Amino acid sequence: MDIRDNLEAILGRLGVDLTAWKGDDLIVRTPVTGEVIASLRASTPVETAGAVGRAREAFLAWRLVPAPRRGELVRRLGALLREHKGDLGMLVSIEAGKIVSEGQGEVQEMIDICDFAVGQSRQLYGRTIASERPGHRMMETWHPLGVVGVITAFNFPVAVWAWNAALALVCGDPVIWKPSEKTPLTALAVDALFREAVADFNDAPEDLSQVVLGGAAVGEVLVDHRDVGLISATGSTRMGAAIGPRVAARFGRCLLELGGNNAMVVAPSADLGLAVRAIVFAAAGTAGQRCTSLRRLIVHESIRAEVERRVSDAFASLPIGNPLLPGTLVGPLIDERAADAMAAAIEQAKSDGGRVLVGGERVAIEGAAGGSYVAPAVVSMPAPTQIVRTETFAPILYTLGYSDVADAISLQNDVPQGLSSSIMTGDMREAELFVSVTGSDCGIANVNIGPSGAEIGGAFGGEKETGGGREAGSDSWKAYMRRATNTVNFSDELPLAQGVRFGA
Repeated sequence: MDIRDNLEAILGRLGVDLTAWKGDDLIVRTPVTGEVIASLRASTPVETAGAVGRAREAFLAWRLVPAPRRGELVRRLGALLREHKGDLGMLVSIEAGKIVSEGQGEVQEMIDICDFAVGQSRQLYGRTIASERPGHRMMETWHPLGVVGVITAFNFPVAVWAWNAALALVCGDPVIWKPSEKTPLTALAVDALFREAVADFNDAPEDLSQVVLGGAAVGEVLVDHRDVGLISATGSTRMGAAIGPRVAARFGRCLLELGGNNAMVVAPSADLGLAVRAIVFAAAGTAGQRCTSLRRLIVHESIRAEVERRVSDAFASLPIGNPLLPGTLVGPLIDERAADAMAAAIEQAKSDGGRVLVGGERVAIEGAAGGSYVAPAVVSMPAPTQIVRTETFAPILYTLGYSDVADAISLQNDVPQGLSSSIMTGDMREAELFVSVTGSDCGIANVNIGPSGAEIGGAFGGEKETGGGREAGSDSWKAYMRRATNTVNFSDELPLAQGVRFGA
């Protein structure tokens, strides 16, 4: 069965009807072969504004539903995701170019966050606060925020929506989803499953979750609309720099997940076998197209040559090819533009004195002539030049040397981005230093694992040009709610705070 036949069968089993979306605004290609797999119309700005209006009406009803009951809807969605994990995962692989296990893994992330959110629906806790006034009680309460706009990127076309939507829904908020123009089919598939979950759920209002398709014009409606309480956007730093001020201008909230330029420090005491395995997955997995992909390898000078050799040998042996076939570990880049960006970055690194140790060349794949396949590259750099400090969304690993751990931490922190980081070490002091206040300045700091592959139980996000937002676990649910401080006077007196006296 070829890709188009397989796609048609998968969409049918997932309940996707493309009739209402037929058009020629969005030409969808699979990165596997480069062939066109769908032609869809984009939502108009008027339609998008209408979706916001309907979501606002849904919010007025959904906020009244008890949170544990809202969690039941998310539980139903999770059950459907489990049932259709194989098909949805394969659709992710077809549309985003991920190898099969990574496509399945992305759907598992959705299932995991649904499970987390169901539990969270009974734990939207506030605090009781000691009052300085006798006969008074202070407390904080959390209330649904409103409409949540979710703008997602191609590299995790469904998981990031789930990180936001599962929590937003249990918190009492409706969701409007604008997926990447490169991956609209996965969004429509998830929307179909959500509609199935809602079908016999009597407490759910209509338009609790909606999908709008298109480019910047569609996103701008969500960004500028005063009835969208929170914009959660994943993408480039450039995109975030445009969105942030516009949302702030209307006093809305932003949750931004932007660029990453993630590093790993390899100390002399590191288990090199463990380190190399961590490096290879973090740098070459998903063809280097994760926000948390490893891009800078900072190695102690005493072991730098050995680590570069071992990593280069591992890269040279990676099976590159059609991601839908067994045995493939590195699939295609999303498109030709990404491949061109990788080639340009490597040329710049060479101009800066870098040596390409392995990879960087285009790879011809039988039956996939239209795909953008490249060999993951390792480039040994003499210094952290501007290209090293710039995120290139492709499998390029720059190596740098260091002499002491303070130097390594300085190199790790000396980039505009601050998403993820890690250190490989057998020295407890180095490990603790790395995760301390004077260590990594990233939102994620790991020890003896790579910087990628985050679990949903922890809050995901970064600092600096990464945006500062947090999604998924821990207390990320608070982003989707508003906090109120309440004081209750159960006495028959009216003392004022701070000992203020007003009157005789």
